[in-house]
Amino acid sequence: MSVTIYEYSKCSTCRSALKWLRAKGLDPVTVPIMEQPPTVEEIRVLVRNSGLELKKFFNTGGEVYRELGLKDKIGSMTEDEQLALLASNGKLLKRPIVTDGSKVTVGFKEADFEKAWG
Repeated sequence: MSVTIYEYSKCSTCRSALKWLRAKGLDPVTVPIMEQPPTVEEIRVLVRNSGLELKKFFNTGGEVYRELGLKDKIGSMTEDEQLALLASNGKLLKRPIVTDGSKVTVGFKEADFEKAWG
């Protein structure tokens, strides 16, 4: 199985996810999420394939999210506006995002990874 992981090398959660995937015998293609955030269309596909709400893709604990006051703004934004915002700044995306082209996981919870990638 071929998987891609959108990650940030300084993020301990991303490092844990990579370590877990490699321990399972997977050799993920790594995409540096800060330098190469997914495009609007890529995010749209990731959201659709994940089965999650778009808001689950926001890094709500991140500095940029707080600086922009998004907690109070997200609810009034259109889906297209939210997608454009996510694609504009890799720091706004919850990470890691792992996909094989059909399945998607966001964040790292070992139980979720076992179910999806184990």
